[in-house]
Amino acid sequence: MTEKPTPQPVQIKASDEALKGVYSNMAHISHTAEEFVVDFLSVYPPAGTLNARVILTPGHAKRLVAALTDNVAKYEAQFGTVKVSDGPATSTAPIGFSEK
Repeated sequence: MTEKPTPQPVQIKASDEALKGVYSNMAHISHTAEEFVVDFLSVYPPAGTLNARVILTPGHAKRLVAALTDNVAKYEAQFGTVKVSDGPATSTAPIGFSEK
C-alpha cells in the first residue's frame, strides 16, 4: 500500500502594496471553455477603473464559489443575514457586482 505524500507548507510572499488590497464595487465575469476571467472594478459614474483581473481554471472557479459560499454562511451565522440592495435609488447607472 502506498502512502499519500505529506503536503508541504507553501511560503507566500506579498509586497506591502499588495497587502493593502484594493476596493471593488463591481465585478464583470466572463468565461471560455478553458478559463474564467473576473474583472474587479471601482465604478463611480461617469467613469470606472479596472483594479484587478483574475484568471481562473473552471475547477478553481468552482472551488472559489464554494469557499465564498461557506464564508458568507459563517459570516451570517456570526453577524446576521447580509442584505443585498437593488442598487442606489438616486442613479440609473448599475453599480455593484453582476454576472454577465
